[in-house]
Amino acid sequence: MTEDDVKEVQRLYPQIYVACHIDHVRATSTAFQISAQDASILSHLDREIALSPRALASHLGVTASTLSAVISRLSRLGYITSSPNHRDKRRRELRLTSAGAEANASTSVLDAQRVQLMLGSLNPGERKEALRGLALLARAARQIKEAKR
Repeated sequence: MTEDDVKEVQRLYPQIYVACHIDHVRATSTAFQISAQDASILSHLDREIALSPRALASHLGVTASTLSAVISRLSRLGYITSSPNHRDKRRRELRLTSAGAEANASTSVLDAQRVQLMLGSLNPGERKEALRGLALLARAARQIKEAKR
């Protein structure tokens, strides 16, 4: 890896963000009835990779007790699951549900129509390559995040 590789990511990522970014819409006005805080929490969760409430609270800069009511509400809405850790039943693991992924997409800072236009401008091979590249970068970002814990 070279310094030019880093500069290229720094140059390219903002182009995608600016082209597809939308103004933030008050989330409670959506059919999903979630607040901006709820949307932020959903955006930090994954369907496959569990995250502890403590790690999420730490990342968001809030106490676990502050996050507890929001987690309960999102669980009741069916947007997240909170299940016992398989190694330590006293600890919880949070995951996004399919309904939560849909709610998250509806509050994304990236406009779905703009992303669709962007992806539609690529041929199928390019689209697959682009998505694979994003998946690799996301995986590397998660690894960095895990290493900081």
